[in-house]
Amino acid sequence: MTDTTGQYIAAIDQGTTSSRCMIFDHAGTVIASDQKEHRQIFPQAGWVEHDAAEIWDNVRAVAAGAMAAADLTGKDIAAVGITNQRETALVWDRKSGKPIYNAIVWQDTRTDRIATALGGGDANKYTATTGLPLATYFSGPKVKWILDNVDGARDKAEAGELCFGNMDTWVLWNMTGGTDGGLHYTDPTNASRTLLMDLDTLQWDEGICADMGIPLSMLPEIKSSSEVYGTGRERGPFRDVPIAGILGDQQAATFGQACLSPGEAKNTYGTGNFVLLNTGTEKVMSKNGLLTTVCYKIGDQPTVYALEGSIAVTGSLVQWLRDNLGMISDAADIETDARSVEDNGGAYFVPAFSGLFAPHWRADARGAIVGLTRFVNKGHLARAVLEATAYQTREVIEAMNADSGVDLEVLKVDGGMVVNELLMQFQADILGVDVVRPVVAETTALGAAYAAGLAVGYWASEEDIRENWAEDKTWTPSMDEDQRAKLYAGWKKAVTRTLDWVDEE
Repeated sequence: MTDTTGQYIAAIDQGTTSSRCMIFDHAGTVIASDQKEHRQIFPQAGWVEHDAAEIWDNVRAVAAGAMAAADLTGKDIAAVGITNQRETALVWDRKSGKPIYNAIVWQDTRTDRIATALGGGDANKYTATTGLPLATYFSGPKVKWILDNVDGARDKAEAGELCFGNMDTWVLWNMTGGTDGGLHYTDPTNASRTLLMDLDTLQWDEGICADMGIPLSMLPEIKSSSEVYGTGRERGPFRDVPIAGILGDQQAATFGQACLSPGEAKNTYGTGNFVLLNTGTEKVMSKNGLLTTVCYKIGDQPTVYALEGSIAVTGSLVQWLRDNLGMISDAADIETDARSVEDNGGAYFVPAFSGLFAPHWRADARGAIVGLTRFVNKGHLARAVLEATAYQTREVIEAMNADSGVDLEVLKVDGGMVVNELLMQFQADILGVDVVRPVVAETTALGAAYAAGLAVGYWASEEDIRENWAEDKTWTPSMDEDQRAKLYAGWKKAVTRTLDWVDEE
């Protein structure tokens, strides 16, 4: 534990569309923030890239901006935490500090053939070791693509001249000096998204790295999610400030929501939904279409694991209704329309626009509205749109309960859709458990701040974080079990109508 005079904790949140810096006090209240977007680069269909140099420039700018907004100096900051878009992979030259190619973003699908070839027809070839299927989503195949396709990259890699990292590693390396002594570290939450780390040992798996042709010299050292890695570089706003926490964004949100006990889960309602369930210190391998991942590791304490499920289309369905159909003029109108009726009128909307994700994983599915009669009106469709988010969430939660043997006790929620009171009440009703929204909605940055603050004694223990978490509103189930079962049976039936729509070419 480190003594410090700092009154505040800073967090760098390097996201998919923007980078921001937020400064928190001991109560977890936001003191100041600054945010800056970066370009989305689409070289061809299915490819998504970021300019890592631009991102580092933006991180520097928002760090300085937040400090200026709060009128603080580095002496006021006890520690800095980092959270980041996961799976986005970058390779850079150790001596020059320059990327040899743009960062390949988690959404990028160019590695599809690489993933298929590595598996030899078995997508679960590495699942027992890594908790992950072979898919374009993860970092390892992206690194292989760079080494295979950038001139001279493989020779440089084998000569020990290149560094790999997700964006947490890139930010940390630069914040601690870059070419002048920058630290090449990551944490287990990010390492567990590469397809290269052994979930048990928290070390890089030499066999998998060899299969992908990735030299071990490229890989960052895996530290815990909460320890002092080093201090800020001399010329930055966090000069001599301990940099002491790293968590991937979804794990950071889980930590920020104080989901610190087995059975506690959070659901982030955004474009799609991410659900993470804390399963404790025993890893649980999914048999129901979920990912097994590291939830966090605090210093020398045992590793905590999570099950993770992702839903492709939730908030984006409301956007689709607005932008593609013109049925509403503003996203908030969806709740007004939905409240004009008492129920869905028998209508269900299954938004399988690009197939069904967790827990179905059916690429052949396509969106469908079913159960239509002349009775159904605009209000019923609006309600069906909101209910689709809640039904999909229940499917993932049921998969989690089945995998873990740990029944969900309460669902903590964050993200843009949690302002929708009707949706939150229906979510509680269809799950049969309380749904709770916190006071501080910036759970991702807050989670990184907590990890950093724990490392330097700013917060004494995880108990402090639990006590810090403050409830804004709780929705309690009010639906009877017969109605809950009837509605959910209708949803399951609706899902079957979306399957096998796309024929194999």
